[in-house]
Amino acid sequence: MIHGIQINPRHEPAELGIHALRGMPSTVISDMLGRTLVAKDILPIHRAPMSVCGNAFTIKVHTADNLMVHKALQMVRPGDVMVIDAEGDTGCAVIGEILTRVAKSRGVVGIVVDGAVRDVDALEELAFPCWARGISLRGPLKDGPGAINIPVSIGGMIVNPGDIILGDRDGVIAVPPTLAAEAARLGQEKIKQEQEILKTIEAGTYAAPWVDELLIKKGVKL
Repeated sequence: MIHGIQINPRHEPAELGIHALRGMPSTVISDMLGRTLVAKDILPIHRAPMSVCGNAFTIKVHTADNLMVHKALQMVRPGDVMVIDAEGDTGCAVIGEILTRVAKSRGVVGIVVDGAVRDVDALEELAFPCWARGISLRGPLKDGPGAINIPVSIGGMIVNPGDIILGDRDGVIAVPPTLAAEAARLGQEKIKQEQEILKTIEAGTYAAPWVDELLIKKGVKL
């Protein structure tokens, strides 16, 4: 690391894991992994439909600075999701329309920012998947320090380079490639169970006997 700047090679995507998880709801996969993979307060920044499953390209920037974002745009490849740790600062945007258009032109499929973005109308018009902690009209400096392809923290969730980013309108999670296949298998089972529950609701036969059973086990008199 020189002058507080560290640039590491891009991790090749875990294609099998990405294929297994693509299209799965973030809520279901989070449940299947113990509800521990949560990027708290990192939310969709516009109302356009958004869904993404891709390779985590991680970026750590200094507060109110996006030098490493510019460098990352020279390194990204199709299928990457740019994951930017901006230290949770929402006083200054680290990405907006111009950089988003550059990212999209280079095959980036989504952007996640623990910090602020701007040009929200343009991002919505592009229908580009983007999640962030907030929005700010103020632009950043370009001085550093920062790092590329290191572990970062996004809403309290650790994201490692090469993790699988799964995101939709409910939020984003990062799935280690080693867990992807099993999480997808369990997720498919849960989806089938939920579909059966929905059928009982529509038929007017929904029941949840486990609620009273659990209360009785806790010593509650019903």
